[in-house]
Amino acid sequence: MTSPILQMQSITKTFPGVKALQDVSITVARGEIHAICGENGAGKSTLMKVLSGVYPHGDYEGTILFEDEEVKFGSINDSEDKGIVIIHQELALVPYLSVAENIFLGNEQRGAGGLVDWNKTNAEAATLLARVGLDENPVTPIGLLGVGKQQLVEIAKALSKRVKLLILDEPTAALNDTDSEHLLSLLRHLQGQGITSIMISHKLNEIAEIADSTTIIRDGRTIETLDMRGGTITQERIIKGMVGRDLEHRYPEHTPSIGDEVLRIEDWTVHHPTQQERVVVDHATLDVRAGEIVGIAGLMGAGRTELAMSVFGHSYGSRISGKVYLRGREVSTRTVSEAIEHGLAYATEDRKRYGLNLIQDIKTNIASASLHKLSRGGFVNGNEEVKVAEQYRRDMNIRTPTVSALAGKLSGGNQQKVVLSKWIYTDPDVLILDEPTRGIDVGAKYEIYTIINRLADAGKAVIVISSELPELLGICDRIFTLSAGRITGQLPRSQATQENLMELMTKEKELVR
Repeated sequence: MTSPILQMQSITKTFPGVKALQDVSITVARGEIHAICGENGAGKSTLMKVLSGVYPHGDYEGTILFEDEEVKFGSINDSEDKGIVIIHQELALVPYLSVAENIFLGNEQRGAGGLVDWNKTNAEAATLLARVGLDENPVTPIGLLGVGKQQLVEIAKALSKRVKLLILDEPTAALNDTDSEHLLSLLRHLQGQGITSIMISHKLNEIAEIADSTTIIRDGRTIETLDMRGGTITQERIIKGMVGRDLEHRYPEHTPSIGDEVLRIEDWTVHHPTQQERVVVDHATLDVRAGEIVGIAGLMGAGRTELAMSVFGHSYGSRISGKVYLRGREVSTRTVSEAIEHGLAYATEDRKRYGLNLIQDIKTNIASASLHKLSRGGFVNGNEEVKVAEQYRRDMNIRTPTVSALAGKLSGGNQQKVVLSKWIYTDPDVLILDEPTRGIDVGAKYEIYTIINRLADAGKAVIVISSELPELLGICDRIFTLSAGRITGQLPRSQATQENLMELMTKEKELVR
């Protein structure tokens, strides 16, 4: 039996006031795909930052053995020199540089006189792109590529560094099903070439499909390592290890009390902001009632987010037409201020870019959309701001010792609760939640679903946009389907299945009114 490629023994990492890792140990076999699971805040990413030198030796306790040799990395460059490369969830690519420039950034291919040899750079980049199955011109600016292709460029970049151990943090979180499957196939292909992979993921179906072993971390401690080969380990078994209990139902029981119509969008049409001849939302009509949770299902590019953002203050698009009715009265939502004033709230799918100010504290983020409630004479009442934030910290179970903590330091699930708190504090009649559980674990998802049910029970009209059909089927009372910008159907929960939703989501020409 070959010796393991990696052993992390009794790793403990402490931040001020918080012990993020406590006596964590993990062993990774050579050539395997090893998954790491745990709830948000469990310590998964912290452990990988210790391994990759982001947190240097001396900042943690414990021992790391790589290829039977104790290693003490002082920086990420040290770990890369040994063949350990980490790809973070937030891709580290420069959008204005070419694909080739990004691949060799910091590792430039130099020729005579120490100057960059661009012919060699582009030729080597083309070879690496072929290895990851990407047919792109190396001189293409990286910003012109979709997220799925950018992820492959990151892997090509890792290959350029002669990677032995590849670490991927939530590699498929922002990918559609096709791109996700391509990425997983690539990991299997690299495994065949002797490359070991560690994958952090909340997508348990993908872990069950691809992982050879799965280590579960809970509350900064190692719980267990499961042998995934043989297919006997179920998703439910992984969940039990993650949350410390069985989740009999992934979706909380809910009996709706649906009232009168609150929002109606009629004949809504939106053109692309720069390619103005291109229609991205095409004569869409939908409605939602008080106490109702309405889902919007559609494949990537169907126009779900574009519909939501254009309704919420024309935050997206050009040549927008159609009508918005709130409680039977036509209203204008041409600006975000108007939309909020009329009782609309929109929680974006990209909480880190648009939903939060990550370098501000929790209380400032929660108050940011409703400062008029806390202001007198142009000054914010700081005591009231803290009081409001503390109330939401308790009500939403935001796991933080203080509302003065930076939003960027929170786990994904707790960040999402801050986003929801911000919009709930505006006291809206309609909440549009775009991918509300993206990138968070099953335990935190259950809490978000419970919050959504509470909002509906309070008489709010809730719209949920999600790429996960089981999620829509689990929490929604009614589901609309979008395809190529058109509403192609609507089904009550009792009649909806993944199969008939997918059939409606793939219609391209029919328009169901």
